[in-house]
Amino acid sequence: MQAALPNWLPFTLDAGYLNILFLGIILSLSILADTLASRTALPRISLLVVLGLILAVIQQVFLGQEPGLLDSLAEPLIQVALVMVAFLLGSELTLSRLRVTGSLVLIISLVVILTSFVIVGLGLWLLGFSLLVAVSLAAISVATDPAAISESIREKKDHRLLAKVLLGIVAIDDGWGILVFGLSMALLGWVITNDGQVALLHAFWELGGALLLGLVIGLPGAWLTGRLRPGEPTQVEALALILLLAGLSSLLGVSALLASMVTGSLIANLSFHHKRSFREIEHIEWPFLVFFFVLSGASINLYQLTDALWLTLAYILLRTFSRLLGGWLALRWVPQKGRDLPKNLGLALTPQAGVAIGMALLAAERFPELHSLLLPVVVASTLFFELVGPLLIRRVLR
Repeated sequence: MQAALPNWLPFTLDAGYLNILFLGIILSLSILADTLASRTALPRISLLVVLGLILAVIQQVFLGQEPGLLDSLAEPLIQVALVMVAFLLGSELTLSRLRVTGSLVLIISLVVILTSFVIVGLGLWLLGFSLLVAVSLAAISVATDPAAISESIREKKDHRLLAKVLLGIVAIDDGWGILVFGLSMALLGWVITNDGQVALLHAFWELGGALLLGLVIGLPGAWLTGRLRPGEPTQVEALALILLLAGLSSLLGVSALLASMVTGSLIANLSFHHKRSFREIEHIEWPFLVFFFVLSGASINLYQLTDALWLTLAYILLRTFSRLLGGWLALRWVPQKGRDLPKNLGLALTPQAGVAIGMALLAAERFPELHSLLLPVVVASTLFFELVGPLLIRRVLR
């Protein structure tokens, strides 16, 4: 697509090259955000989301355009960033580490997720919202943004037990979230439309297909890792794994996060030189995370933020309280080695981003009457949790 220019100019504006230029502008602005973060107490993740929000204001308010930057390029970039994060999180799920933190991760993740689902669902229903709205938002509330949590921990260079437990929780959180969401949609289908079987099969395919894809890519990847020379060959291998996971998971309709975690975990457990691939991903991960956070902020529809204001406030308050309560309850049941973890641990699990919005889109597709109500609530709350979440993570780590 070309923009209209005077005939006498010796060049044309091609949309593809404009997108490349815009990527360069985003990375340039991220340097300013990084500098500001280093001189203030503000997390750079929140600053990147604010940068995206500023771009959304310019695009939607001043230019009068529809929300969303970079056209069809934005979604693949976000997908690749999430796959990189999940692949690195999978490396945390080694057998040696699970022997130390496995019971803590399992207990805390399950208690926090179940508490979030019950508190948000029951709270919204008692406030007078319909069962359909209450259960849908309760299922969406269990989703967590692994990118914000892992980047906040890496920024603080924290290697304590608390950081390891948080990374382990977000590494398996996507699997729990998909399972809870799929079962919830199936339950609503049986209650409201008598068609829950489709939603249940969809959830099983998203989970089972992701596990299968992780095995298909992870086992050859574990065999190949370490047989290539360090440097450029290993970097090509790591990029190949990421792009295969991102592309195949999208084509097959399975969870990219879960498939990537399985692949990363297999390589970490089966390959002797597994750290080479993970180091290569760490070296190139940050630019993609910049695109993820900026484009997440820029994709928000500003004209929908005021819709369902009271429902949005109720959802934010209930989800924040449920995370705090879930973490506190979980620490009462964990083994002795976890008793020294901070009681406000659950606040570090508040960030929410692409997975929640994806769930909202699926719920709106399943129940079209929810579209105009559910999406504004999830989008507005996602913006809030992406801005405030890193601050809460810092507080818990401190």
